[in-house]
Amino acid sequence: MSQPLPVTDDSLRPIAEKVLEGLPLSQDDGVALYASRDLHGIGRMANFVREKLHGDKAFYNRNRHINYTNVCALSCKFCSFYRKRGEEGAYEMPIEQVIATAKTAADTGATEVHIVGGLHPWLKFDYYLDMLRGIREECPELHIKAFTAIEIVHFTRIAKMSVREVLTALKEAGLGSLPGGGAEIFDDRVHDEVFKGKVRADRWFDVHRTAHSLGIHTNATMLYGHVETPPERIGHLIKLRELQDESLSAMRAQDASSPSACFNCVIPLSFIPEQSELGYLPGPTGLTDLKTLAISRLMLNNIAHVKAFWIMQGLPLSQVALDWGCDDLDGTVVWYDITKREGDGVHQNLHVSDIRRLIREAGRVPIERDTLYREVTRDAVTDRVLSSAPLNEPMQLVSSHS
Repeated sequence: MSQPLPVTDDSLRPIAEKVLEGLPLSQDDGVALYASRDLHGIGRMANFVREKLHGDKAFYNRNRHINYTNVCALSCKFCSFYRKRGEEGAYEMPIEQVIATAKTAADTGATEVHIVGGLHPWLKFDYYLDMLRGIREECPELHIKAFTAIEIVHFTRIAKMSVREVLTALKEAGLGSLPGGGAEIFDDRVHDEVFKGKVRADRWFDVHRTAHSLGIHTNATMLYGHVETPPERIGHLIKLRELQDESLSAMRAQDASSPSACFNCVIPLSFIPEQSELGYLPGPTGLTDLKTLAISRLMLNNIAHVKAFWIMQGLPLSQVALDWGCDDLDGTVVWYDITKREGDGVHQNLHVSDIRRLIREAGRVPIERDTLYREVTRDAVTDRVLSSAPLNEPMQLVSSHS
């Protein structure tokens, strides 16, 4: 019989029993976790799940973020990234620059480019297709993770195509997977207060559901620490869990003629208020960060990986998070222009040796992965990738009730 998980808050004991049995937690359970002051008990529960899934492994990848434009038709209050065309600081990358940046990343060992940008009002759909084709031609082994669900919906409007048609065209051009951005908080009240111009939750889920049905793996995010409440965060996580259950069921029933996919990873993103219209808000504390990362691990029992994105949570807290349910620190990043803390520039990168040292300091074993969480093996002398599974090999899945 399993030993009970140690908690000091009696209200958490029924939750701890569910965690031991691998049962999904309810909305009330999630709210109780946020209400509890037993931070270490929550961390121990999340760490139990994390180690059950991954042991002492902590993942990272060699990646390069490319933000091809910050010109955006939207003006979300929480965003410090967007500019209007002609405004100081606005930029649009020529396709050749995007391809050259990806080539440089591949030549220096990256296995992934992560490409997102603003909803540019005048770029044609061919710009995005030509971008993917160009990267695929120059860097055939490089995985292209690109375009949030919000961008995909934008493409349907400029191309006058359905979500399925847009995703099919992008996949044929070289798209490997979708990032999880644009989710923010799946709640109409929060949506109307903070990012009213963005598509609502149903459209975000339509994009990811369709991507999964086409065999395109995706990530998921949650932006927390602004105007949302803990119950709204839990509702967001449960909605992600429900779609994952649906996608995993489809994967189990799939055959060779009907590939399907699911969420690879969830990335809780700590809201950074500086330079946004919500700059008067304090932003989340370190305790809120740790609680949210741990609670995400506990609520999402059917998503294999929870990432502490070091750009958002900061390096010290991300190290601690490897004991609070997280098994991934993201990667080398190099350039991240979406959000940045006061005093930081967009050139934010870590050397592989630094990532590995940070993971070892946290008592974990560093494992380089590719985008789909397959271990990467490199030649010790040339640094060339020697092996990883074939690009389209199905990932190893966690049972929704394990």
